[in-house]
Amino acid sequence: MYRILIIEDDFSMAEAMKKQIESWGNEVKLVEDFRDVISTFTAYDPHMVLVDIMLPFYNGYHWCSEIRRISNIPVVFISSASDNMNIVMAMNMGGDDFIPKPVDLGVMMAKIQAVLRRAYDMGGGKPSLLEHRGAVLNPDDASLSYAEMRVELTKNEFRILQTLMENKGKIVSRDTLMTKLWQTDSYVEENTLTVNITRLRKKLDNIGLEGFIATKVGSGYIIE
Repeated sequence: MYRILIIEDDFSMAEAMKKQIESWGNEVKLVEDFRDVISTFTAYDPHMVLVDIMLPFYNGYHWCSEIRRISNIPVVFISSASDNMNIVMAMNMGGDDFIPKPVDLGVMMAKIQAVLRRAYDMGGGKPSLLEHRGAVLNPDDASLSYAEMRVELTKNEFRILQTLMENKGKIVSRDTLMTKLWQTDSYVEENTLTVNITRLRKKLDNIGLEGFIATKVGSGYIIE
């Protein structure tokens, strides 16, 4: 079962698409807030996005570009503007395919299945995005994006932040982090974890995430 996000302001058509996709055993969510599509995207963590070109506030090219900042999942454009220029533009913006309107639901499903097979059958499942306070951690490339800024993390920095974000609101002990990093804490010095945390915090500060990781003296660390 795949999760598919539909960004389409013609709700009658979106509902028809949703019904057809769900009939094939998938899960579908419709975007309702066209001012803030990315919040819906990160919360739902879809395997694929279907996006119209003409939308309220920002067009589909804009949202495809924003999605590409944080994810490599398949994006399929749907539009009545199906001339060659728009098709080329959609592909150049990072789209994986293009479905013209009026949408033939059978053709739509054939294209969706083909794109999903290419994306997932060969490489297995997709690692989940993690989001908190507008910061998005992407396991695909071990990067963190925030406010149109992006920072690359080392393997250890990524594992630390991944563990903390997976347990946001909970204190994570130093022992737990060391076990996560090196699978055993037998040969790890306390100072090694401290150095990694310090470097990670500096990277977070540089993109405007001051205080993102809090220290709980005697207990560990927490993302609140």
